[in-house]
Amino acid sequence: MVGFILLGLSAHLMLEKTFFVLILLMYLVVLLGNGVLILVTVLDSHLHTPMYFFLGNLSFLDICYTTSSVPLALDGFVTPQKTISFSGCAMQMFLSFAMAGTECVLLSMMAFDRYMAICNPLRYPTVMSKAAYVPMAAGSWAIGGAVSVVHTTLTMQLPFCGDNIINHFTCEILAVLKLACADISINVISMGVTNVIFLGAPVLFISFSYAFIAATILRIPSAEGRKKAFSTCSAHLTVVVIFYGTLFFMYGKPKSKDPLGVDKQDLSDKLISLFYGVMTPPAQPHHLQPR
Repeated sequence: MVGFILLGLSAHLMLEKTFFVLILLMYLVVLLGNGVLILVTVLDSHLHTPMYFFLGNLSFLDICYTTSSVPLALDGFVTPQKTISFSGCAMQMFLSFAMAGTECVLLSMMAFDRYMAICNPLRYPTVMSKAAYVPMAAGSWAIGGAVSVVHTTLTMQLPFCGDNIINHFTCEILAVLKLACADISINVISMGVTNVIFLGAPVLFISFSYAFIAATILRIPSAEGRKKAFSTCSAHLTVVVIFYGTLFFMYGKPKSKDPLGVDKQDLSDKLISLFYGVMTPPAQPHHLQPR
């Protein structure tokens, strides 16, 4: 097989036109909002702290993730023959999965940063020194990339015979797996393990971190102090809920091949993916703006 055909929303032509304009506008917001945040955190020496270093990484990650998928989706809305090469599909799948995996780990690192800042303020400068938070961020990128290599390799080495139509905007991994004409049990098991490691474990870690943070904030005597402490966490917590909530819905229950075929793919799956890939990143610079 030399390539795939991306079905997108071809069965809903009016939706295609509407979503083309919407996605283009949101993509521009992603580039502008996150680009400004990166520029501000680099140029303002007062923001050279672990919190804003992680924020800069998160903003850059959002730009990379949306750029790996949105231009492809936009092109599919205006191009009659929505095709993508086999290697192009593999690259797009790798980038999307790597960015999602990296963000899972990075949000956990940010939760730990907030835990140390609020619950252990005297130790915070020592524990969250530059020698610590730079490797933490680099490790997040390395882990996300490594896991993506594994899943992309396992998926793209499968035999794809017959139908080469992907019922999606992009080379989304679950949509591609449905085209395989071989047993995908290993892929399903590996996805399940990844869900536990990248979804379950980080959510538990973040939840415990915020339980300690909440207990510490409630012990602050002044209302103004509690408000200030909570404001440094509420933005991160909002993004965590949006990000993990959407991922759990998409990947919490990986499925094997759909016996009804690709034409029976529920439209809601595509819209959920669209929300995760295009709507979530613009919300993050709004919630995580420098304070």
